Amino acid sequence: MAKNREKRRLREIEEATIIHLNKKKKNKFVEQRSPPPIIAMNRRQAEYLGHLRTSEQVFVLGPAGTGKTWLAATYAADLYRLGTVNKIILTRPNVPCGRSLGFFPGSMEKKFAPWAVPVTEAIRDRLGEAVYDLAVKNGDIEVVPFEVMRGRTWKEAFVLLDEAQNTSIIEMKMFLTRIGENCLTVINGDVAQCDLEKESGLRMAIDLVGRKDLPVPVVEFSIDDVVRSGICAMWVRAFAETERPAIFARA
Repeated sequence: MAKNREKRRLREIEEATIIHLNKKKKNKFVEQRSPPPIIAMNRRQAEYLGHLRTSEQVFVLGPAGTGKTWLAATYAADLYRLGTVNKIILTRPNVPCGRSLGFFPGSMEKKFAPWAVPVTEAIRDRLGEAVYDLAVKNGDIEVVPFEVMRGRTWKEAFVLLDEAQNTSIIEMKMFLTRIGENCLTVINGDVAQCDLEKESGLRMAIDLVGRKDLPVPVVEFSIDDVVRSGICAMWVRAFAETERPAIFARA
């Protein structure tokens, strides 16, 4: 068993090296690893995947367990593996449910890393551990806190903003104006789970898409689209039915 794990690790390192060398030559990525194709589990996921393949920006809304983050992260990994994008940029607002980032040791990026685990785990699973680690080391996969985002411009990248409901209007404006050429941007959130006391930047952006008739698709998942598990769907529905009056009051 240990010998098989070591062989697999060495094979992944070899594949990662091939990818790195091909990237330096500015060729498409060439990799032996062939993960299965991404399969939509329902009609809404199929709609989401369709927009990922045809649009430069996508807003995706809905409750936990619908696959919003997993689909975006896995699709980003495929684009990177194929050489369609050169970087994957991950970010989310610093609005934790518990302790703030300031309580954790290390640099801002290291403090922020635990909040990106749901996304980075999906990317790691898709690319393979050795390829993922090399991409992080080379700066091709980057976790960017809002605190250090101002002044940045991203090009030829897949950019994912997770938990977007917790962005302020100023933060959402800053994020959307960082996007450069040849980027695919996914803004992912659940407006029902906003932890802000002020107006959500996600709500404002969705409103602007509608009022200005902007060419940006908005995909809305519902409770019926939860695929994580039956237990997850049960609790999402229970909380939604309890919280609905409060949500309507805030709106």
